[in-house]
Amino acid sequence: MRGGLRGAARAGGRRLLGFAALLLAACDLGGGFQGMAIDPPRDMPTFEFTQADGTPYRTTPESRRPMVLFFGYTHCPDVCPTTLADWKRVKAKLGDDAARVRFVFVTVDPERDTPAVAERYAKQYDASFIGVSGDGLTTARIMEAFGVAAAREDVPTANGYLVSHSAQVFLVNDQGRLVALYPFGTPWEALAADLDRLL
Repeated sequence: MRGGLRGAARAGGRRLLGFAALLLAACDLGGGFQGMAIDPPRDMPTFEFTQADGTPYRTTPESRRPMVLFFGYTHCPDVCPTTLADWKRVKAKLGDDAARVRFVFVTVDPERDTPAVAERYAKQYDASFIGVSGDGLTTARIMEAFGVAAAREDVPTANGYLVSHSAQVFLVNDQGRLVALYPFGTPWEALAADLDRLL
């Protein structure tokens, strides 16, 4: 097991949920966003992942290129496929401007989701989507930074096990600031409209 993730999910789960509650307390529906605006926007640290081909992928801010992130796992039966399918709709709605958006899927299950598996999962929805998997420490740190919680369920399934995890989408602007989030069930049109505004 890649140590760190499970410990963060169990021992640090309450702390992460507490952080998420504080983050949500800072949200409103104003600021011109259709999602839940983060007021004030929160500076996010940069994280580095190793991609399937061995090259690094960094969440470093890029000029005129906002980033959309979601934390899930490839064996997810419902929330994750629904979210990435919505991203595909968002990209189609944005047209040519979508090429400037970085859509990043971060696995919370690095034990099963290697970089190759995470990448393949994201790209089955769109070739431009990025799927990343980090070691336990990197995964725990990025989850903490975004206030994401995840915990492996002990009930066995045909795929081995399930992972309970936070289900919101995060929008980071080109200055590396978290500006809005979208709880699961938010219409995909809200994210499309907010990206159109940033672009």
